[in-house]
Amino acid sequence: MKKFLDDLVKKYETKDFIKNDPIQFPHKYQTKEDIEISAFISSLFAFGRRDIFIKKLDEIFKLTDCPYSLISDYKKYNLEKFVYRFIKSTDLIELLRLLNKLYILDKSSLAELFFKKENRIKRAIDYFYNNSSCPNNTGFCFMFAKPENKSALKRINMFLRWMVRDGVVDFGLWDFISKSELIIPLDTHVARLSRKFNLLKRKANDYKSAIELTEKLKEFDEFDPVKYDFALFGLGVNEKH
Repeated sequence: MKKFLDDLVKKYETKDFIKNDPIQFPHKYQTKEDIEISAFISSLFAFGRRDIFIKKLDEIFKLTDCPYSLISDYKKYNLEKFVYRFIKSTDLIELLRLLNKLYILDKSSLAELFFKKENRIKRAIDYFYNNSSCPNNTGFCFMFAKPENKSALKRINMFLRWMVRDGVVDFGLWDFISKSELIIPLDTHVARLSRKFNLLKRKANDYKSAIELTEKLKEFDEFDPVKYDFALFGLGVNEKH
């Protein structure tokens, strides 16, 4: 199984992976702030049909050449007609406002938000809830789903993979989190194949299952178990296995 998965990682962790994945958007930028901001927004919208959410992300990032400017001057952009499934224009505007608060008013960053190891994901999610003016909106709750609500935290864990792992696809911007600390971004493709290959026993696609799968994958690579996200996701999506 290790060789099988390692071969799939080699097959899918290539530059060709980028063009059909939401990680294509942060790859358009050079500065740390622009990469972080665009990666965070892209990860939060990565649900549903890939062709549709990539089109919606393209709609957002075409507003400006600089994601930092997008959050700096978010009020000047016409976002009133924006909608993507559960996420309405008010949710997108609120997200940009909160990123404006984090980077500009608080003079902080997403890196600082995730810096402390203890409960880092919970603290990051809590920051957005505690500072939101619409924390009960359906779209906002969906963007910042919590594990107690049976979420696998797939999108946050994907964002962390992008920021922490290095290579031709991921950025490796954050060295304060080790690759061994990452949790696999569990989606339906990864979960289905993981059960097929007896890597995952739990039936629910929740955070406990994401942790269980990650611990199993550490048997194949204890230092970088989340690299197998490429193997399981790539096989599930690209070959309809």
